[in-house]
Amino acid sequence: MRARPLLAVLAALASGAAGCTSEDARGPAPAAPLPASDAGAGATAAPSLAATAQAGDPARGERLVAELQCNRCHDGTGHAPAARDAHCVQCHQDIAAGRFQAPAAAMKRWNENLVQLRDVPSLAAAGDRLRRDWIRGFLLSPHDVRPRLHATMPRLAIGPEQASDIAAYLTRERRERPAASLEGASAARGRELYEAKGCGTCHAFTGTAGLTAVAPVKGMEKETRAAIALAPDLRHARDRMETADLVAWVLDPGAIKPGTPMPQVPMSPAEARDIAAFIVTAELSPRAPASAPERLPLLSRRVTYAEVDRRVFRVTCRHCHSEPDYALGDGGPGNTGGFGFKPRGLNLATYEGIAAGYVDDHGERRSVFSRGPDGAPRLVAALLARQAEEAGRADPAVRGMPLGLPAVGPEEIQLVESWIAQGRPQ
Repeated sequence: MRARPLLAVLAALASGAAGCTSEDARGPAPAAPLPASDAGAGATAAPSLAATAQAGDPARGERLVAELQCNRCHDGTGHAPAARDAHCVQCHQDIAAGRFQAPAAAMKRWNENLVQLRDVPSLAAAGDRLRRDWIRGFLLSPHDVRPRLHATMPRLAIGPEQASDIAAYLTRERRERPAASLEGASAARGRELYEAKGCGTCHAFTGTAGLTAVAPVKGMEKETRAAIALAPDLRHARDRMETADLVAWVLDPGAIKPGTPMPQVPMSPAEARDIAAFIVTAELSPRAPASAPERLPLLSRRVTYAEVDRRVFRVTCRHCHSEPDYALGDGGPGNTGGFGFKPRGLNLATYEGIAAGYVDDHGERRSVFSRGPDGAPRLVAALLARQAEEAGRADPAVRGMPLGLPAVGPEEIQLVESWIAQGRPQ
């Protein structure tokens, strides 16, 4: 289970009220994209209405990227970076670099625990690297592409049409490359080159048996740390990239995306084709079915707000659901709105704020402790939903929290649920 370190000052990819329901969505509940291998073979020559819709509108996509505030985390959006007090990643980078203006003791404490959102992939040159249909499917059904990066893409309140528009915008300036054939390339030689050139230093390649384990890099200087954190699991490469793009990327990544932390490893064009052949043809073992942790029974001992605040709310929740004077910013998107979500006025920084609940679509205050059809309090349901999302079972009616960050552990959920069951003592 991933650690839950104390996040630093600003919001970390959050949304509206805990356990957002389908009333928050902009369109129909996203459906998981159909894998290419499952698609039918009998495509017609004339484009269908569905195919036309999937092509997307770049102009609408540009507006959506601005509305969804992608620039609060990502560079390369085509929009100016978010203001400093709303830029989640820049805030954390400033803390790590010692540029943030705060007491020395606080800076030391934050840096000891600062793991989340120090590195986020830039969207620059996305069209030269990623398939449009893959981007669309990923937006609708985010999953963990970078196993050494704590944060993941959040599940936004968008439908298929909006995802198509965003994908069209991000790939609007794609440079066309001649189709690349791997005929004559040697996947066996590519595997040898993959290991000899140390690709596994940064990249995982799950599902591929027998790769030589690579010792962790000890230096961990800024560039190396970023490269390792941002390196995708290569089992996804055959779905994410066209063959020609993969070959070009392996040969000279900086020529495609200037500033990328992936280094240019000396090799010939033939060697790049061999490595690409290994990546796209290596036999992959099936993924083991994922499951959410077992839900623990209520505690019999007394649980106070102070304990829940120290172990749960203060660790993650406050940084998206708080007042501006606490967050030193806008109060977090879970309170004042952001990432395309409406302001919900949910302040988890104080006992009184939690008791006040959130604002629904009709402007009415609702309790985060009210119980849903399964009997779980709304706040608990949101935490459980995030565990289910990590197991690949997103609930269209409940948005898991914390959004885009590792799920809260079963012991912490047990603590929250026990506190609520005991009448929420202070």
